[in-house]
Amino acid sequence: MQLPAKPPGNMETHTPDFPLTSSHPTLNGQKKAKSARVSFSAYNSKYLTVPQNRASLHSSKINGAFEASSCIESFSSSIINNYLDGTQVGAMDKASPSGMHFRDSKRKVDYVLAYHYRKRLAQHPPGMGSPEPTRASAFMALVLNGGNGKGRAEPQRQDGGQHALREQTGPLGVEVIELGPLDAVEEEKRLQREEYERNLVEAGLEIEKDPENKSQGLSFVRIHAPWQVLTREAELLKIKMPTKKMYEITEEGGILKKFNEIWCKLTEPLQPQVPQQGNTNMKNLFYPFSREKLYLYNIKEKDTFFDNATRSRIVREILKRTSSKSRNSMGIGTLIANNVYDAAYPLHDGEYEGQNDCMNERKLLYREWARYGVFYKFQPIDLIRKYFGEKIGLYFAWLGLYTEFLIPSSVVGIIVFLYGCITIESDIPSKEMCDQRNAFTMCPLCEKFCDYWNLSSACATARASHLFDNPATVFFSIFMALWATMFLEQWKRLQMRLSYFWDLTGLEEEEEHPRPEYETKLLQKKLKNKNITTENSNEDEKEKLTWNDRMPGYAANFGLILFMIMLTFSAVFGVIVYRITTAAALSFSTNETTRSNIRVTVTATAVIINLIVILILDEIYGAVAKWLTEIEVPKTEKNFEERLILKAFLLKFVNSYAPIFYVAFFKGRFVGRPGRYVYVFDSYRMEECAPGGCLMELCIQLSIIMLGKQLIQNNLFEIGIPKLKKLFRKLKDERTELKEVDTNQSKDPQQWDLDYTLEPFTGLTPEYMEMIIQFGFVTLFVASFPLAPLFALLNNIIEVRLDAKKFVTELRRPDTVREKDIGIWYNILSCIGKLSVIINAFVIAVTSDFIPRLMYQYAYSQNGTMHGFINHTLSYFNVSHLKAGTQPENSPFAQDVLFCRFKDYREPPWSPNQYEFSKQYWAVLSARLAFVILFQNLVMFLSVLVDWMIPDIPKDISEQIKKEKSMLVDFFLKEEHEKLKLIESFIARDKEKNKSGAKGGKIRAASFSQFNRSPKGSFASFSSQHTEV
Repeated sequence: MQLPAKPPGNMETHTPDFPLTSSHPTLNGQKKAKSARVSFSAYNSKYLTVPQNRASLHSSKINGAFEASSCIESFSSSIINNYLDGTQVGAMDKASPSGMHFRDSKRKVDYVLAYHYRKRLAQHPPGMGSPEPTRASAFMALVLNGGNGKGRAEPQRQDGGQHALREQTGPLGVEVIELGPLDAVEEEKRLQREEYERNLVEAGLEIEKDPENKSQGLSFVRIHAPWQVLTREAELLKIKMPTKKMYEITEEGGILKKFNEIWCKLTEPLQPQVPQQGNTNMKNLFYPFSREKLYLYNIKEKDTFFDNATRSRIVREILKRTSSKSRNSMGIGTLIANNVYDAAYPLHDGEYEGQNDCMNERKLLYREWARYGVFYKFQPIDLIRKYFGEKIGLYFAWLGLYTEFLIPSSVVGIIVFLYGCITIESDIPSKEMCDQRNAFTMCPLCEKFCDYWNLSSACATARASHLFDNPATVFFSIFMALWATMFLEQWKRLQMRLSYFWDLTGLEEEEEHPRPEYETKLLQKKLKNKNITTENSNEDEKEKLTWNDRMPGYAANFGLILFMIMLTFSAVFGVIVYRITTAAALSFSTNETTRSNIRVTVTATAVIINLIVILILDEIYGAVAKWLTEIEVPKTEKNFEERLILKAFLLKFVNSYAPIFYVAFFKGRFVGRPGRYVYVFDSYRMEECAPGGCLMELCIQLSIIMLGKQLIQNNLFEIGIPKLKKLFRKLKDERTELKEVDTNQSKDPQQWDLDYTLEPFTGLTPEYMEMIIQFGFVTLFVASFPLAPLFALLNNIIEVRLDAKKFVTELRRPDTVREKDIGIWYNILSCIGKLSVIINAFVIAVTSDFIPRLMYQYAYSQNGTMHGFINHTLSYFNVSHLKAGTQPENSPFAQDVLFCRFKDYREPPWSPNQYEFSKQYWAVLSARLAFVILFQNLVMFLSVLVDWMIPDIPKDISEQIKKEKSMLVDFFLKEEHEKLKLIESFIARDKEKNKSGAKGGKIRAASFSQFNRSPKGSFASFSSQHTEV
C-alpha cells in the first residue's frame, strides 16, 4: 500500500506517526488524532478488527499524517498501522493459534476487556410479519465489520454523542420502538462502551472485537499497544529500560567468596531449573526511556523490547486515565464498577500444563515453583518478578526469607523443648507435688459439691508444665527477640539487593490516579455546589474533598471499630462464662471420671469454641474493615490499601490474641481467697489457674488457635473457597446465557476465555495478613510455646507452594506494580518485634513460676536448693472460717481437716493480720517488676546493637550503585559525543556536495537540528544508520 509522498522540502513540518489526545499536555503542538466526530462506521472500518468474510477498503492515511516515500521505507519495520491490510483479512476467519495474538497472528494481545451483552429484539407492529431471527445479529455484524456492500448501516450523530442507526436501502419509513427498563440500561452501557473504545483508539491503541451474534452472551475486546504508544507511555511513566552498556558486577573476595562458592555447590540440587539470561556476572545499565535517545537502548526487536508485563502495565495506565466525559466516566475502574465491563485483565502466557512442547514463563513457573513436589527448592524470585511484577516478587522474597529464618528458631525451640523433657525427672518442685507422702490437702474448687483434694492428684499437670516452664524458656525469649531484629535487618539488606538488581533504586513514586469512588463523590459535591452557586468556575477544577466531607465516614469508623473491639471482648467474656458454668455443672455429676477430668474437658472445649469464634469474626472483620475504608473515600489506591491494612490488622490482632492475653495475664489474678471469693452473677466463682500454673493452659490455648487458624483458615479456606467461587460463577453463566451456537467462535477456547474463568486478583493484603498474624504467634508468646516456630515453618513450606499455585493456576494475571519495598507491613512487623519483648517479659515474670523459684532458691531456701518450694508457695486457711452453706457436703474428710491449703502468698490464720498479703508476696512482686524492666532494657539494648552492627545496605551493593551512576554519566557523554560527530560529518558532507546550493544545506541542517532537539517528531532514519533500531 503506497502513501502519497510529500516533497522533501516539507520535512520540517513532520507530523508524528502516533495519535495523541488532549490528555497528554506534555506533548503540545502535535497533531491530534481524529476527534469523536468521525462517524462510527469510519471508526470501525479503520480501527476495529472483526472477523469477516469479505474484504474491506481502507484509507491510505495513517492517523492523519502523510509521510515522504523515503521516510516510509526507513520506517517500514517500525510503523504498525491501526488496521489490517486487505491481504490480512483472510487470516481473520480463524483465531490465532497461540491465543496470545490478534487474528492476524502478528500483533500481541496486551490487555482484554470482557463484558456481557443483551440485545434488544425489534418489535414489529401487527400485520408486518415476524422478523427474521438473525436480523439483529447480522445488523450488528455489518456495523462492526464496516463493509461497504449493500445494506450497510450508517450511523448518524445525534445530541449527546449518541448514534442512531438507519439503513440506507429500503423504504425511508421511521419505526418507533419502545425501550423497556432493561433495554434502556443495556443501550446506555453499549453507548458507553462505544465511546470508551473510540477514545482508546484515539489514544493510539488498536482494538479487536468479537461479533455479538447471540441474543445475549459474553464478548471480549482485545487491545494491542503499537510501538509508538509503548514508547510514548514509557517516556511519560519514566520506565527504566536496558541500555547497550553492560558492566561486570564485582564480587566480594576472601573468605566470603569461598564460603559463597561452597554454599552454591552444596545447594545446587535445591536451585530451580530456570534458564539464566546471559552472564550472571554482567548487568545492563538501565535508564528511564526517552524517545530522543533511542540510540542508547539495547533494541534488538521492537516486539520483544518491552516484555509482556511492561506492555500490560502501559495499557493499564491508558485504560485508567481514558474517560468518557459525556457520561462522567473516570476510566476503566468506574466502568467496571458500573457493570459496563465485567473485567479487565492482562493475559497469562499460555497454558501452565499440557502435552505441547511450547514452553512459556507460566509453564516454567508451574514446573519449578508452583507444585508441592518442588517444596524443597528455592524460589525463582527473578522469574516471579518478571512475570508478576516487583510488588508480588517482593512478597514472595519476604515470605521465602521469613521461612528460611524459621529454620534456626525451630531448631533452638526443639532444643529448649527437649531440655524440658530431659530435666523433668530431676525437677524438684514437680517431684514434691507428685509425692503422696507430702499430703497437701487443698481447699475445695467449688461451693458445696466439691470436696477437699490432695495436691498429688495434679501431678500430671505439674510435670507437663515443666516442659515449657523452665530456665531455658528465658534464654529462648531473649533469642527470639534478637531473632526478630536479625530478621528485619536481613530483610532490609535483601530488599536493597533486590532493588539494585531489579533497578528500583531511585524509583520515584508515580502520580496515582484518583479512585473512581473518590471521583464520583467529588462529582456529586461539584453538582451540589453548582446548584447553590455558579460562580468561581476556576475553583471547581481545584475542588477536593475536605475534612467536613469525610467527617461522617470518620465518625462511623471510630464508632464501629470501637464496637467491634467490644464485640471481641464480649466473645472472650462469653467463653469465660461458659468455662465457669460448665465447670460448675460438671461438678454436680455423680460420675467420678467426669468430675476428675473437669479441668481438661472445660479447657479443651473452650479453646475450640474460641477458635470457631475467631474464624467467624475474622471473616466479618475483613468485610467490615473494607466497608469502613470505602466510606472514608480515600483518594488513591495506595491510601485505600494502607487504611484498609491498618483497620483489618487492628481488628484481627485483637480478635486473635484477646483469648490468649486473658489466659496469660488475667486468669487466676482476681479469684480472691477461701472465705472471700470473687463471684460472677453472684453465684459462680471466678476460675483459677491449674495447680502447676496458667502457663500450661496458655500453651494449649496458643497451640490450638495457631494450628487451627493455619490449617483451617490459611489452607482449607484458600483451597476450597476459590474453587467454590469458580464453580458458582460457572453455574451462573451456564444458567443465564442462552444455549446458542456461536458460529464465529473457535472450537478450542482462547487464552482470554480461559483467563476469564479464573478468579480475579484482589491484592496481597490477605496473604500478608495471615503471615503477620503468624509472626505474632511466633514472637509474642514464644516463652510459653517454644515449638511455635516449628509449626510455623511446616505451615510456611506448604504456604509458599499454595500461594504459588494460586497465583499461577487459579488467579487472573495481576497487573504489574513497581514497588521498592513492602510498605506499611514493615512498620507493623517492627512494632510486633518490639511488643514481643514486653509481652515475653511479662509472660516470664507474671505467668510462669520462674521468678518465685528464683526468689525461693536464693532468698528463702535454707540450703540453696528447691526443696520445700511447694510448701513455701501454699498458704493456710482455717476451714472453720468458710461461709455458711459453702462447706463441702457429705465430705468423708470433714472431721479430719482443720486447715486446707491454697496457692498464694498470704498470712496464716494464726497471724495477727490473717489472710493479708505476706512479705513474700511483695518481695516476689518487686522481683517480677524488676525482671520486666531488666529484661526489656537488656533485650532492647541488644536489638539496637544488632541493628547498628548490621548495615541496612550491603557494602558491595553500595559500591555497585556508585559505580553504576558514574558509568551511566560516562556512557551518556560518550554516546552524545559520537552522535555530535556523526551529525557534523553529515553536515560537512552536505556542504561539500552542495556548495552551490546553500539553501539545501540549510534545510538539511535544520532537519538534523530538529532530530537532535525536538521531542515532537519520531524521525529516526538517520540514527538507524549507527544503531540497530
